[in-house]
Amino acid sequence: MRSSGLLFALVCFVAIAGLVYAGIEGGKDPLNTLIDGNKRFISGELSKKDLGDSRRQELTKGQHPFATVLTCSDSRVAPEIIFDQGLGDIFVVRVAGNVVEPTTLGSIEYGVEHLQTPLLVILGHESCGAVKAALEATGKPEGNIGAILKKILPAVKTAKKAGKDEKQTLNLAVQENVKNTYMDIMKSKIVRELAREGKLKIIGAEYYLETGKFEILDLGVPAEQQKREHLKKAA
Repeated sequence: MRSSGLLFALVCFVAIAGLVYAGIEGGKDPLNTLIDGNKRFISGELSKKDLGDSRRQELTKGQHPFATVLTCSDSRVAPEIIFDQGLGDIFVVRVAGNVVEPTTLGSIEYGVEHLQTPLLVILGHESCGAVKAALEATGKPEGNIGAILKKILPAVKTAKKAGKDEKQTLNLAVQENVKNTYMDIMKSKIVRELAREGKLKIIGAEYYLETGKFEILDLGVPAEQQKREHLKKAA
């Protein structure tokens, strides 16, 4: 048990530090490709995409995306658009609140292992409706939507302790939720091994609706996760 805990801590450090990882065709850094695409989106100078028959026929032979992106189902947060990418460029997994459960994690594993994407982005966003619902929830969340809120509530609890105003608390909860999602993803042996081997870089980020910009977050272990790990060790 002790060795597995040490391995988990090591892998988390490796992923946060950002090991050297494979680039996309042409040797360009996958993260820089997303950053450049986001800059084009913000400026309104989007690149011309090949969406014609030739590109569709090419993709029937297989897909080779350069990044896996987990993000919210919010209609305002479409990764292909905000990163200015085309058909077959990024493997997208979307769920309200960008939370992780077995099928979501399985989709991520498919992207990073089977499709061999060298970059995984966990993308939260400003004014997330799912996070806001968790902030406003009273009593015990029930039903299918309640299952989503339960995943977000630990982030809400941490954000409320900061004693900020309503808007700041919501934004802190969004960021803590990204961190908690990262910790959930790192429970996957497949993801941990790819990160440890330097084949996968993982980043957390927040997208801002008004500006169109995304900013990378520090994926340090969130306070609630630290507390849970401490309690486990003390048991």
